[in-house]
Amino acid sequence: MSLPHIPDVPDVQNAATGRVVDPLTAEEILVRAKQAAPRLRERAEEIERIRRLPSDVVEMLRTTGVFRMALPRSRGGPELDAVQQTEVIEALAHGDASAAWCAMIGMDTPIYAGYLDEDVARGLFTDPDAITAGAIMPMGRAERVPGGFRVSGHWHFGSGITHSTWVVGGVLVTRDGEPEPGPRGTSEHWRIVVAPVTAFEIMDTWHSTGLAGSGSHDYRAENLFVPEEHTFSFAEQRPGGVAPGPDAVLRNMPGVPLGVARAALDHVRELVPTRRDRPTGTPWSESYRVHMTVAEAEMDLSAARYAVYGSLRDQGRILRHGGTATPDQRAATVLARVGAFRTARSVVARLFDLMATAAVYRPSPLDRWLRDLNTMCQHVIAQDQVVQSVGAQLLGGTPHNPYSVGIVG
Repeated sequence: MSLPHIPDVPDVQNAATGRVVDPLTAEEILVRAKQAAPRLRERAEEIERIRRLPSDVVEMLRTTGVFRMALPRSRGGPELDAVQQTEVIEALAHGDASAAWCAMIGMDTPIYAGYLDEDVARGLFTDPDAITAGAIMPMGRAERVPGGFRVSGHWHFGSGITHSTWVVGGVLVTRDGEPEPGPRGTSEHWRIVVAPVTAFEIMDTWHSTGLAGSGSHDYRAENLFVPEEHTFSFAEQRPGGVAPGPDAVLRNMPGVPLGVARAALDHVRELVPTRRDRPTGTPWSESYRVHMTVAEAEMDLSAARYAVYGSLRDQGRILRHGGTATPDQRAATVLARVGAFRTARSVVARLFDLMATAAVYRPSPLDRWLRDLNTMCQHVIAQDQVVQSVGAQLLGGTPHNPYSVGIVG
């Protein structure tokens, strides 16, 4: 059961010039992502070894159109919705998890632009394929000064920062050294600053067991001046901005674990005709144990996938009509996201065990896929605090991670 099939098509070309035409539709971008996946698979060991995406791999991703997915139609973009974005990320993850992770992070530029003044956004992000990296959680401080902020901080997990143009960093705002209240009256004012990658010091910290090729290094700045118009709060989205809602940068994240787990299942199913149980000589195609493992993995992954896409479709329908999701509707999207990460890891762990010692040798990608999933499941978005926050929101309690359930101030 592979990814939903879309026929391969040649790159869309201008008949007069022969030049490749920029991808303008969701279908074109998805087709290109599916075409890129086998090439990403071929480069996966290299990507892991050098701990970043090679420049030609970045260009490969750029030509798919993934970095412009959320660019609004008003600026000539394809404006893919969350379902379409997730499908593209899932297709790329079928090739390589690190590349898909970087694509998922890097395509957030138009979403951030939706929180800036429109003229400012157009001035900053002149390239429709601009790549942004960085961490939005407030690991820095921004002292208010005339015209903007003096920013200092040390941020972790700058995925894709080695090939990005722009960097974001979450900060807490201070005035005369004291915390400034948030725009909605909260005790803290969380903002996100946007600055060129050259304004930050990138630290060589990403020596990880999984997602090694994502280049998710730490980065820091000291006393960096950032104009106020180059900062934003998730509590203050510009009317008409693309992908409304503070969770917009989270919606397509499940595409990465879903794509990796799908790749692992496809890989094991391709091996079944060549395998026999050693003690009995039973072909795997006739093995009850193998039948159960593969079928249960398919069952669990399918349920997780349908939960993700079903909840995203419901959410999109509400947003398109200007509605507000109920707590139960918000819960469905968040829990499906967590479930995708956890289910994918469980599926690949079971397949790894099924393959036994064959899974530990270099030719097998299962070890890398399992390490990639173990690492991405350490992301806060897959942690218990998010599940607790959903429960608290449903039951009138206090969420431990308010942002994960759409609460910002």
